[in-house]
Amino acid sequence: MRPAAPEPKARPLKRPSQARAKFTVQAIFDAFVRIWQRDGWQRITTRAVALETGIAVGTLYDYFPNKTALHSGYMRYCIESLIEKVDTQVTQAQGLSWEARLHGLLQILCGVERTDLPWFHPDMLDLEPSIAELKHQQCAHQELNQMWQRVFQACNDLPRVPSPATIEALHIAVWGGRRYALLLQMDDDYMRQWAEQMEQLCRAAIQADNTISTSN
Repeated sequence: MRPAAPEPKARPLKRPSQARAKFTVQAIFDAFVRIWQRDGWQRITTRAVALETGIAVGTLYDYFPNKTALHSGYMRYCIESLIEKVDTQVTQAQGLSWEARLHGLLQILCGVERTDLPWFHPDMLDLEPSIAELKHQQCAHQELNQMWQRVFQACNDLPRVPSPATIEALHIAVWGGRRYALLLQMDDDYMRQWAEQMEQLCRAAIQADNTISTSN
């Protein structure tokens, strides 16, 4: 059963900059996810999240005026956390071969390496059209595509960085495949097998891109 349509669109009011504010917002997100998983979207209210977090409702309203804004902020947080994780563990890692960087990238993007918060959830896809505007989707696409580019720019053992067209095609294939597998609610074993197949396809595409470049 699909969740009911969310409240009218609303954006987070501000982004935390100080350590204490970041800690508060993180606690809000943790409580938001716990209530969602335990009780479902319909039972989420800003008051319930505030009580679960242990803060005043007014403090939550400083950041999120309603649960739609909270969900929007949470999705943004998930994407930023994903990018930071790839940059730290894959792009900035020292002494890795390009194959090892690709493996690490796909382990994260394909959901094999779990994160603390479930940034991919079937309900999120159902709610997404009512919350995320096209320009925000396009912005996320560009940021994720740039993340892929940074990974390959760090691959000093590749003859050349794959073409922008190849990188973008791989990004769309992995991101779209992950979302479709989510809709089908595939189990962990399936996701691991899918990640292995995607890694083989990506490796073949990168090698082909470099072979074409060398021959030209």
